[in-house]
Amino acid sequence: MWKRIKRLFIIKTRFEACLIVYALGLGAIERGLHYRVDYPGVGGWLLLLACTGSVFLAGAKIFDCIRYEDERKADAQRMLGVNGNMPS
Repeated sequence: MWKRIKRLFIIKTRFEACLIVYALGLGAIERGLHYRVDYPGVGGWLLLLACTGSVFLAGAKIFDCIRYEDERKADAQRMLGVNGNMPS
């Protein structure tokens, strides 16, 4: 049962990653707009830019990790062969 619950919190596909990055972006813009109200002027704009920049960094990291996992699975399948036996 714990495996099923654990699988809900694992990003498996690029589509799921896009949804996560979209949600992060919405939250970052909302937070940035609040910063603009709380800190009027240049400081608010800089905090807004920092919020959106962090989403770009997080999204890049998520996509890199998914690509790495896909390559790792492909390498393991290639080493074991199609039927799961070691190649001779």
